[in-house]
Amino acid sequence: MAKEIRLLANMHEGLAEAGCDEAGRGPLAGPVYAAAVILPPDFRHPLLNDSKKMSERHRDLLRRIIEDEAVAWAVEAVSPEEIDEVNILNASILGMQRAVLRLDPAPDFLLVDGNRFRPFGKFGTDGYATVVHGDATYASIAAASVLAKTHRDEFMRRIAQEFPQYGWDTNMGYPTAGHIEALKRFGPTPWHRRSFHPKELESTLF
Repeated sequence: MAKEIRLLANMHEGLAEAGCDEAGRGPLAGPVYAAAVILPPDFRHPLLNDSKKMSERHRDLLRRIIEDEAVAWAVEAVSPEEIDEVNILNASILGMQRAVLRLDPAPDFLLVDGNRFRPFGKFGTDGYATVVHGDATYASIAAASVLAKTHRDEFMRRIAQEFPQYGWDTNMGYPTAGHIEALKRFGPTPWHRRSFHPKELESTLF
């Protein structure tokens, strides 16, 4: 029997905390997605974990549960054009900030996966905490990682129907060998990030 991952419920008792995470920083194509989630204080599920460590079936199952049971949740996409304009780190932060601003009710405090964030609105430097491997530590961040990942994968499968030669329905825009070979043969699409320069393509396309 698999060992249950016991994620912490929150960091500050009595505060409405939103977990924040993103999906899609590394792909050559597609938006980066960000999510923010406020969970009920007593929320628990034995399958909840960092979305990268979960099967697709379990992620899809948890997505439905999180969206049904969360106090509030929001998902935002930041386009390839905006990624190219502000860089992927800033785009990821911007996506999380936009998702937070859509939460109703608004949170009191933010738990952010990783080690980089930026104050905004009412969330000054004491209004959030960055947590390395937060998606394997706090339930709300894990929930945000599940929503960001599943919403992004759903979108990539949809646009893969328009550009099937790149294999986005399986590689989700990441730089697999097949994706790079398709870029060499067919060139970039409007969904490709022009600021991402794989070594295999530097001299030919970007």
